[in-house]
Amino acid sequence: MSEAASKASPHGATPDHLKDYWVHGEGAAKIGWGAPDDYYRCVLELGKYVSPGEVHGQCENLHELATGMSTAEHAEALGGKDKHPSTPGEHVAAKLK
Repeated sequence: MSEAASKASPHGATPDHLKDYWVHGEGAAKIGWGAPDDYYRCVLELGKYVSPGEVHGQCENLHELATGMSTAEHAEALGGKDKHPSTPGEHVAAKLK
């Protein structure tokens, strides 16, 4: 784990170096932005460092920065697949329990 990932902010705003890590860097590679279930992979990965009360909003914001669209727009572009937040893929849903 890089130092950037371990310094997730306890506040609502994400510092630029962390945005870069999660949108373009090693964190983005773990999440696989643009693929089905990317939002849920973000919740799993970022949830290790961000409180449960903030992780969903952070992942929504990071998703939009990484893909240029909200999770709802992404689900629509996928033809209704990967709808957020009620239908994560089975492999991701099992990890969220």
